[in-house]
Amino acid sequence: MRHSRITRIVFVGLIAFMFIVGGAISKPTFAAEKKLKVAAVFETPIEEPWVHQIHVALLKAKKQLGIEYTWSESVKPADFDRVLREYAEKGYQLIMGDAFGAERITRRVAKAYPKIAFVFGSALGPAEPNFGVFDNWIQEAAYLSGMIAGKMTKTNKVGVVAGMAIPEINRLVNAFIAGAKDVNKKVKCKVSFIGSFFDPPKAKEAALAQIEDGVDVIYAERFGVIEAAKDKHILAISNMSDQSKLAPDTVITGPVWDMWPTVKYVVGLVKAGVFTAQDFGSFSYMSKGGCYLAPYHKWAKKLPPEVKQLVEKRKQEILAGTFRVKIDEATPKSDY
Repeated sequence: MRHSRITRIVFVGLIAFMFIVGGAISKPTFAAEKKLKVAAVFETPIEEPWVHQIHVALLKAKKQLGIEYTWSESVKPADFDRVLREYAEKGYQLIMGDAFGAERITRRVAKAYPKIAFVFGSALGPAEPNFGVFDNWIQEAAYLSGMIAGKMTKTNKVGVVAGMAIPEINRLVNAFIAGAKDVNKKVKCKVSFIGSFFDPPKAKEAALAQIEDGVDVIYAERFGVIEAAKDKHILAISNMSDQSKLAPDTVITGPVWDMWPTVKYVVGLVKAGVFTAQDFGSFSYMSKGGCYLAPYHKWAKKLPPEVKQLVEKRKQEILAGTFRVKIDEATPKSDY
């Protein structure tokens, strides 16, 4: 009698176990059940390099990770609240973009939708439970670009035309200047801010003024500068993306911001249901593939071998952790 009772208990337990396992096996993954709905809200046009890199990474996620992706560009801060809420109400599980011009608005909306993941470019920190941040921590590649500028200048005058004197831009400019001066003690740098994230005509005008003043290698932190460099036959360093096609004989290289490591990681967290508010900034470092120097293209043969070797040596030191590019977010000033 006792043996029969034990047998029945074992049998019932076995059936229960098979039911649980069978249920776990048959339960579809998130990807099989439905596509992750992702939206992006950008303050500037898609062609502006900063948001363009986020957009490119999300398009890659659409192709490789099977997400559903849509976006809104050139959204004024006054419209951010409405656009963000519209996406939230339509069931988008992940909303990304640039929060800088609408920081308080974006954070307020995120707080109203705690079950939706918000991940935005921001100079501030994450906020529990659902607001993550990232930024273009590409100062390492900017430093390497500066080394090239310092070696290629003949007038010992290099220039930078940048958007606005804010921390995330300042650190790139300062890293570029540091790289140039570390390899050429005679270098003097001219810095101009156009007061806008996207104003190509104004950026070109600022670049032309620097070139008139003797600058012969210029860091095009904003669109419009490369055009001026091409017109005046000086050398240029691009920014954010590979912009060699704009002027192959003018653009040597430049720091590229690759948002794919960040986007891939964030999408994975949301799909798995384990997203938490984090600072994803480290995914933009060289060691994680978040930034690198654009290919030399036509300059692969024209750039002196000793310059390429010098840059490659420093790059390997950065990747090995034996050299750190200083993060300097103070407003850079011109040397003359």
